[in-house]
Amino acid sequence: MKIQRILALSALLATGLATAQTTLTVGVFPDLDSVVKAALPGFNKLYPEIEVKINSLAYADHHNALTTALSTGKGANDVEAIDFGYIAKFAEGNGMTDLSKAPYNADQLKAQFLDFTFPQATTQDGRIVGIPTDIGPGSMFYRNDLLAKARVAPSQLNASWESYIANGKKVVAANPGTFLIPDASEASSIILRTGLKAGEGIYFDKTNKVLVSPTNPRYVRAFTIAKQIRDAKLDARAGGAFSPEWTTAFQKGNLATEFSGAWLVGHMQNWLAKDYAGKWRAQDLPGNTFASWGGSFYGIPTQSQNKDAAWKLIKYLTTDNNQQVLAFKTTGAFPALKSAPRDTVFAQGVTYLGYQKARVLWRNAASKIQPLDVNKLDALAEQIVGDALTTVLDGSKDIPTALADAQKLIERRVR
Repeated sequence: MKIQRILALSALLATGLATAQTTLTVGVFPDLDSVVKAALPGFNKLYPEIEVKINSLAYADHHNALTTALSTGKGANDVEAIDFGYIAKFAEGNGMTDLSKAPYNADQLKAQFLDFTFPQATTQDGRIVGIPTDIGPGSMFYRNDLLAKARVAPSQLNASWESYIANGKKVVAANPGTFLIPDASEASSIILRTGLKAGEGIYFDKTNKVLVSPTNPRYVRAFTIAKQIRDAKLDARAGGAFSPEWTTAFQKGNLATEFSGAWLVGHMQNWLAKDYAGKWRAQDLPGNTFASWGGSFYGIPTQSQNKDAAWKLIKYLTTDNNQQVLAFKTTGAFPALKSAPRDTVFAQGVTYLGYQKARVLWRNAASKIQPLDVNKLDALAEQIVGDALTTVLDGSKDIPTALADAQKLIERRVR
């Protein structure tokens, strides 16, 4: 009997050791926190020994906290979500684990993802600091009822930017009180990010040369189109996305078009424009161009003490086909994994968009997005260029002067 008790006790101890828990902390922001939460049941079945603790902060707070943690060498989570707007900044530092090296060997995963995603998280010397999880295929959303009233076909709006403006005037005229676009600056942003060749940068080239210039046709065109939209009084002057003015314009239903990633539908149907379900549709960006609105990555800070468990979670979140589909169903964020959009759910009509099969449109657009070279100073350059555009839109500077001043400011910071 004593021997049986000893054996039973030994079995219990062995079981306890086998299921010893590793507590893994994950730093995320909305709505990625919903994705990770939805993923945990499936992940825990595979790795019952790993307990995942989700630490979610507001978008800006999350990235500010991560900046501080990486600079001080303490306080980071084992896994950190990083948005596209910050990935270049963190890539150029030394606070993130290089996932191209063993035991991660992330280079072997590249072929599974859309071509433009991995370069965004890869440094010039080949370090990989994040694995892509979602993207935002760019789309022109438009109010089908407002266009019909103006007898303007959707194709007339996206044939070119000139056609967008000319036919946009008709839409606004036929629907008093409406605006064609929330803010003229959006058009400039799209033009600056589209039509680039693979590997080209928006603000800098590979040698760190500043591309912002009054002699750069891409910048001149971007500022010119935005100015034409403002002068024609087609925009609501609502500023950036999710500003109070932008939100109000949507909720009032007086916007005829908007440019954004596919993920915008989730916001529109859930809170932004719930009363206008069935009236919105989607199509490609003007001029047969393609771009991505954001995207998210998961990385491992070098200070993490649970890198093995962290890598297991990252691989599950990003390379598991069923999980990528579940993430899409949870938040509407379009998968970065190539195989996920082949799921039957992507061929279904989108109820909010009048049952339009828009996901097929976005899948096609995603395959045509070119990889852009990112720079750690992109965020700074974007702010300076945005300020320069504001001076053009308000009439205080002409386009050549505004771009020349912006070029000087950026070059000063690069030195």
